[in-house]
Amino acid sequence: MNVQSIKGLVQPDRVHRAVYTDGALFELEMDRIFGRAWLILGHESQIRNPGDFFTTRMGRESVIVTRHTDGSVRVLVNRCAHRGARVCDAVAGTAAEFVCAYHGWTYGTDGSLRGVPLPGGYDRPAAEMTKGGLARVPRVATYRGFVFASLAEHGPSLTEFLGPLRASFDDFVDRAPAGEVETAGGVFKHAYHGNWKLVLENHNDTVHPAFVHASSIWAAREQPAAAGEAYSEIGVRQMLQNGAPWEVWENTGLWVAGYGHSWMGDYHDDDRLVAALDHPGFAEYRAALERRLGREGTARVLGELRWNSIVYPNCSFMSQFRQLRVVHPIAVDRTVVHAYSFRLKGAPEQMFRDTIAFSNVVNGTASPVLTDDLEVYERTQHGLGGRRTDWVYLGRGHGGDVAAGDGAFRGGTGTSEVHIRNQFAAWLEYMTAEA
Repeated sequence: MNVQSIKGLVQPDRVHRAVYTDGALFELEMDRIFGRAWLILGHESQIRNPGDFFTTRMGRESVIVTRHTDGSVRVLVNRCAHRGARVCDAVAGTAAEFVCAYHGWTYGTDGSLRGVPLPGGYDRPAAEMTKGGLARVPRVATYRGFVFASLAEHGPSLTEFLGPLRASFDDFVDRAPAGEVETAGGVFKHAYHGNWKLVLENHNDTVHPAFVHASSIWAAREQPAAAGEAYSEIGVRQMLQNGAPWEVWENTGLWVAGYGHSWMGDYHDDDRLVAALDHPGFAEYRAALERRLGREGTARVLGELRWNSIVYPNCSFMSQFRQLRVVHPIAVDRTVVHAYSFRLKGAPEQMFRDTIAFSNVVNGTASPVLTDDLEVYERTQHGLGGRRTDWVYLGRGHGGDVAAGDGAFRGGTGTSEVHIRNQFAAWLEYMTAEA
């Protein structure tokens, strides 16, 4: 598909359904978006010590993220330089070296070739033939402990790529009394039969909760008032929040920035926040935070009311509830999402218990919230397969966006579809840019 054809698929207030359904476009996305953008891979707490590793995906590429002996973070293509077998099949662990199960080729934690059985059987040294071992992902960087990598040798720095969205990561980490967060509590994994863009469009869509999550809202309203340390309280509060009046959603802040990023704010400025402040462990948490930041700094951190932050094209996270989701496109109509929980180091253990409770409600495979979203993604994908209507309308709030400084824009209302239009502006830039 040529550049002009691709440009014709995205209009100011609509996109062609092919961007969700065309297999050839999906393959181009894997090359031009997931092969160029900075992708979030995980967190440094997953690889604390030399030899620690975990495996993940960067678009089509299986990769190993590892801590090398010099303390640096390396990202290696998980493909043996000999016959192409996947070298590491474990999800995570600790290893001094990686050994291919097929022919025993051995690699260091920096990807260098360490050993080859019967090396005299090759007409040239194996290290020379394979350029030294496992292929390395050319660019790796971290921000506030979060690990990013890019398959492109050249491009914007991570700082430039994140832009004003860095403040969302700052908000996430600054909430920890010890100034650090760590992954904890395992990972939820779920899949749906739909395009990868649907989940990123949905997370900052403020109109859908009243309809998609109507059943969980009704169920929450029938629950007796939660009291004290009730494990389910945080989940019930979230389901009730989804049924907030339209005035609340219209006044919610919704910002977008370059490279397709967006974030929602002003979301918890209601009675629900007051309930959270009465949490039995909150006074202890505030005191711990004040010891590091002082009263003014603590008030500033706790006064930040961010909700979903989208790091386009593969991540969504919530700093207030310590959740992070990584999106893995599998096919044009198949997507896998990994949802991680984080512990605020130095915070009372009850807060982490609430984090897990929230994750069960929002990200768990038995979630009364997530299952609604997955159903809608699949209905949308099925509907887009029809051929009678070609265009998807994204005009809510079009023309009402206002500049917000630092290269960001704000939707005229919190129910604007500005975040989706911004994602497609980035999509178009990636898909039509020269290599």
